[in-house]
Amino acid sequence: MAEIYEAENVEKLDIERYLDIARRRHIHFLIPLLFGWLIVWGSSWLISPLYKSSTLILVEEPTMPRNYVTPNVDDDLQARLQSMQQQILSRTRLLMIVDSLHLYNDGRRAMSDDDKVAQMRKEINIDLQRDAQNAGITAFRIDYSARDPRVAQQVTGQLAELFINENQQTLLQQSGDTTKFLEGELQKAAADLAEMDQKKKAFEASHLGALPSQEASNLQILTGLQAQLQNEQDALNNATQQRALHQTLIEQLRTNPVPTPRTAEQDPNGVEAIDTQLAKLRDQLTDLQSRYTDSYPDVIKTKAQIAETLKLRAQAVAAEKAKGTSASANETMTMSQLQGQLESDQVEIQNRQTAIASLQARIGEYEARINAEPASEQQLADLTLGYNQSKAHYDDLLKRKQDSQMATSMEQNLQGERFKPLDAPSLPVKPDYPNRLKFCLAGLMAGLTLGTISVVSFEFADDRMHSEADIKDLLPVPVICEIPQVVNPVDELKARRKTVLGWAMTATVVVIILAGSAVSVIHG
Repeated sequence: MAEIYEAENVEKLDIERYLDIARRRHIHFLIPLLFGWLIVWGSSWLISPLYKSSTLILVEEPTMPRNYVTPNVDDDLQARLQSMQQQILSRTRLLMIVDSLHLYNDGRRAMSDDDKVAQMRKEINIDLQRDAQNAGITAFRIDYSARDPRVAQQVTGQLAELFINENQQTLLQQSGDTTKFLEGELQKAAADLAEMDQKKKAFEASHLGALPSQEASNLQILTGLQAQLQNEQDALNNATQQRALHQTLIEQLRTNPVPTPRTAEQDPNGVEAIDTQLAKLRDQLTDLQSRYTDSYPDVIKTKAQIAETLKLRAQAVAAEKAKGTSASANETMTMSQLQGQLESDQVEIQNRQTAIASLQARIGEYEARINAEPASEQQLADLTLGYNQSKAHYDDLLKRKQDSQMATSMEQNLQGERFKPLDAPSLPVKPDYPNRLKFCLAGLMAGLTLGTISVVSFEFADDRMHSEADIKDLLPVPVICEIPQVVNPVDELKARRKTVLGWAMTATVVVIILAGSAVSVIHG
């Protein structure tokens, strides 16, 4: 209980001490409070006010759906806005606005062009507004602060117009540049395609007959030539046999110039021998006609041989009937006929050999073509692959160029992405800076700080004793009794006046601060 009583006593003493300090140091607190507040709040009335004009520009999507016309410009709107911002806030553009509106020529110190541009950049603010879902830029706000509200409105309007025009020009230029680039690439692709086409055609012309597409026809022709060669060889064998027969008959006539009586079976030139030869020729003709037409050379030759054999038979029949004809006359006639047949056989053999040589040469040519087809097929495949790749690249560039031309036409018709002013540049009524109410609060905080520092400083610098506790702390022995303070009427009057003066001064400071705050609110 003693400790609790002592703590309460200490707390009571501390409160009394603070109240005593407030009574003694209220002047030291109120005066710095008032002057600190006046200095900060008064400075807000000395600063030239700045009026801020704002406009909101909406980013409109293209009117044509992307499924029909794909834009050929950069989709990064933020990067494009940064680029446009650097161009619009360039020295040249800003000086044009400064000169047209005669900015920063209000009698202040002379400013250079660079200072004007730097000052104007500080007074321009661009704020991007994004979509909450996909974080895309949907609009942006342009703010400009000036000492004249109408000037601020005019500058904001010009800046908005610059952004709108710059965006349109940028889109047109980028779209046109893309189309021109694709046109140049398309011309190169067309030249490459024509070159590949010429190489392919030249290869096909130089390997005509040995191309992979002609393999089936070459095989068919080769098969026909081989069949013709076989027929020619068979005909050559028949002609060789006929020549040997005729040579044998001639040799027999030369060996036996005077014929001796003999039977029909022993006479090679008799009717029965000729009939046997005639039957063989007819069988051969029947076999040839079953395989070939009447215009085939072997068929025509066999018919001629049959006709010749029929003549020989008629002559043989006439010879047998003419018993009175001399043997020497018969021998001369037969020898002449056999020699003519022998010459005919020799001519036929030469013709057959020439035809066989020609057929063998053609067969060798087609066999060489067929053997060369694998190599030519690989070369042609490489050329075809290069041609197809060039054709695909050309078709792709052609499609891109057509799409780019449509996108450029869309931008020219103002159907692409556009900047549209959603709010016209505002005409500010109240200044945006300085905010005198904030200055009033800041002055109040500054005054309170100065007053507190003043009180603490004076209290630490004062070495006098103002309470019984201070006296007791200095005495080495306990206090036995106290002498009450004797106060005369004059002292009481002074104390009362001092108290009234303190409250009056406090009320005055509070009223002044409240009045300044009210003025700041009204004129803010």
